[in-house]
Amino acid sequence: MQTHLADVFLNSRDGREADAILRSCVHCGFCTATCPTYQLLGDELDGPRGRIYLIKEVLEGTPPTHKTQLHLDRCLTCRACETTCPSGVRYGRLLDIGRQQVEILVPRLWRQRAVRSLLLFVLSWRSRFAALLSLARWLRPVMPASLKRMVPPLRPAGTWPAPRHARRMLVLEGCVQPSAAPSINAAAARLLDRIGVSLIRVNDGCCGAMAHHLSAESQALAQMRRNVDAWWPEITAGVEALIVTASGCGTHIREYGVLLSDDPQYAARAARVSELFRDLSQIVAQEVEKLSLESLTPIEDHAFPRLAFQSPCSLQHGLQIRGVVEALLNRAGFKLVPVADSHLCCGSAGTYSLLQPTLSRQLKANKIAALEVELADAIVTANIGCLMQLASAAKRPVFHWIELLEDRLAGVLAPATTHKATTGSPCAATTR
Repeated sequence: MQTHLADVFLNSRDGREADAILRSCVHCGFCTATCPTYQLLGDELDGPRGRIYLIKEVLEGTPPTHKTQLHLDRCLTCRACETTCPSGVRYGRLLDIGRQQVEILVPRLWRQRAVRSLLLFVLSWRSRFAALLSLARWLRPVMPASLKRMVPPLRPAGTWPAPRHARRMLVLEGCVQPSAAPSINAAAARLLDRIGVSLIRVNDGCCGAMAHHLSAESQALAQMRRNVDAWWPEITAGVEALIVTASGCGTHIREYGVLLSDDPQYAARAARVSELFRDLSQIVAQEVEKLSLESLTPIEDHAFPRLAFQSPCSLQHGLQIRGVVEALLNRAGFKLVPVADSHLCCGSAGTYSLLQPTLSRQLKANKIAALEVELADAIVTANIGCLMQLASAAKRPVFHWIELLEDRLAGVLAPATTHKATTGSPCAATTR
């Protein structure tokens, strides 16, 4: 693609990066075949190729409009288009750059600004979200059924093994997951303890992805710097890796080195953080022989022998990790049912479900229909946002895959939950 970007953009790092990305696009249109919003709306401007043209026009000096902003807002940033692109166009990065420019040039309506500011004020701060969730859980018994399902029930974490191994790894605690599903990281800590690794948690916070994708770049960078500072003492002490159990956060942390490359105080440390990042599935797959999965009791003794795996977009498209979780679950004896259109987004996408509720509900309904058609006993995923999105409407219980794998190793039925298994028997609550 030929470009003629305005000098004001070409003289910046983002401008030069955007120019290179635009020039790699060959207009083939393969991306539209896997774009969830194009499939729903059928509008070229609501597909990757159309959005690329919109961003190109903005960077070449054409004034954007609210319509331009709307088409960019409708993108899930699922990056399915990157998986199918034969030219390797880095669409996700281009979209971030384009959105930031449009945010500067097109003032939002006050209601939009208020909603986005409120989301950032609450969701990206652990203590604020925890307080809001506690209130919602307290009010849950008197809520209408439609709202009640939006509030995740309490998921007891169980025990977190004390550090006792020479091998140590850090874990991102983040903002939403510690109160919405503390059982996930605790299960990861117990499983890694089995293989001789102590999982260390420090006082970190939101990874910065939420603010970054809402074009609140100063807040995103501040959150990233805070995390680097929080992790650095453990990194200098020699931890092997920085483990992330939410693939959406992992996709962003992997880019710390790029996003902070212009900051002389943080560039080197941020690059080291990105280098140490690992998705939990990568570590478990690397150490799987130590778990002796072949010696487990028959899978029929488990409450959920048949699983439908929803691979988050951030895992399969963002991190390009495919088949790893599925192989681990298969090796542990779980039977994975086929899922149609597994490459499509569930509609969670960070704050997308709140900012684009109509499209999000359509995508959620489609995804749940695909996951439940084979009558699996439970749904598993690898990202907290997807878990909460699916659990709000699914007829079957929804877990993070590490919960069921650790549960299987411990020889108990299932993590604590308010859902019922498809047989009607309640899941066993664990206090490990």
